[in-house]
Amino acid sequence: MPGADKTILITGARAPVALHLARLLHGAGHRVILADTPARPIAAASKACARYHRLPPPRFEPQAYADAVEALIRAEGIGLVIPTCEEVFRLALAWLGRTMPAKVFAPGIDLLAEVHNKHSFIGLAERLGLEVPETTLVSSRSDIEAIRNRSHELVFKPVWSRFASHVLLRPPPQALDAIMPSPAMPWVAQRFVDGEEISAYAVARQGRLKALALYRSLHRAGRGAGIFFERVEDDAARHLVERIVAGTAWTGQISFDLMREADGRVLPLECNPRAVSGLHFFRDPGRFVDAVLGDGAEVTPDVSAPQTVRLAMWIYGLPAALRSGGLGEFRNAMRESQELLDWPGDPAPVMAQWRALAEIAQVALRERISLQAASTRDIEWNGPG
Repeated sequence: MPGADKTILITGARAPVALHLARLLHGAGHRVILADTPARPIAAASKACARYHRLPPPRFEPQAYADAVEALIRAEGIGLVIPTCEEVFRLALAWLGRTMPAKVFAPGIDLLAEVHNKHSFIGLAERLGLEVPETTLVSSRSDIEAIRNRSHELVFKPVWSRFASHVLLRPPPQALDAIMPSPAMPWVAQRFVDGEEISAYAVARQGRLKALALYRSLHRAGRGAGIFFERVEDDAARHLVERIVAGTAWTGQISFDLMREADGRVLPLECNPRAVSGLHFFRDPGRFVDAVLGDGAEVTPDVSAPQTVRLAMWIYGLPAALRSGGLGEFRNAMRESQELLDWPGDPAPVMAQWRALAEIAQVALRERISLQAASTRDIEWNGPG
């Protein structure tokens, strides 16, 4: 968006992608304000952060959150707000209900909700002429019974979820007894697609693709979020992303979980209307910001080395390697990869991740949940209502 004001607010400062985006914008000459709920998020330690503001938790205090964001925008003279995590839904609702003095780099709430919903997203992709895996909405026990005998062919997951939480992958029929779907909290049963996973991170403006990184996650935090990323190239995956952003006239960041089958066909599995780790493959501030916010042509990734968070690899990757006998692969991954938190002249966030981790651990202990669940507990958006 040419002519965007120099002061930009990035929300979701707990996320490494928020830190990375702040560094890109700062490097391109913007004044960057960061905001989030935690007291000590990693991005707040960066030299790219002109000021950090702590906000009420959007999931639990949405009205107070919207009020605080509006006050912050007015106090700091912010012209553009860029969400990075699921607070994007609360921001879209805030913009819907009041006149804000800044733009938000995201679509409206209806489109955000449509693509975040794992059932309606597949319907959208199908309407846009894309091949999709069979995906059935499961809203009751009777829906479960209707497909119980096919459970070994299916993947079950809540319509509103993240990080592969609660996913049942080709479960035995008796495992379905633990699922309690309802119209308010439905699930989907999706045909299991065998192949190679591809993740896509994209930025678009008015349906035009401005940045795209395709990658795969070779190491994960359990079955959930990736912690080691390797770039891939795939024309079919690019075509799929282009069709969706054009068909929705998308403006903002958008990400996809895709599957490439053995014959080269790429199918969409789900969509996350927010930033993901593919952003770390862009490190040229001028080119990235000119493409995304200015008049520049689409920017391509300028990083080829695999990207990782080494602390997460020690916490999650090493135990997994010891269990599977993949210690040699773990060593190679650590040797060949680049720490995605590293940035020339900005070392503080690497150490700040320890304080941020301690704060998340306190939430996990208090709520008796996993570290991963604690990291998003206060920003999750699980549908309207």
